[in-house]
Amino acid sequence: MNSEQGPKDIKAKRDEGVLIITWADARVDRLGFRDLRLACGCAGCIHEFTREPLLDPDTVPLDITIAGMSLVGNYAIQINWSDGHDTGIYTWTRIREVANGRAE
Repeated sequence: MNSEQGPKDIKAKRDEGVLIITWADARVDRLGFRDLRLACGCAGCIHEFTREPLLDPDTVPLDITIAGMSLVGNYAIQINWSDGHDTGIYTWTRIREVANGRAE
């Protein structure tokens, strides 16, 4: 996905537990914080060779929230989670996959 197809607005609605992304194509996605945390594709959460999940969903709090986030170039965001996890980079493509229910 090129940067022209990336988001034009990103809001963490902590009171609702959702990340709202408005894309350049006018699509709006509402992603639950916990769903997004469970979809982390970093090497600590997904085995980098077998793609087997390493993250135990039972260890992720139901009330997890975004403690902070920052842009990574023009292609992703890095999220710092309230459970201390901060190594996952969520590309725009990955976020769309999560929103569409197609994340590995």
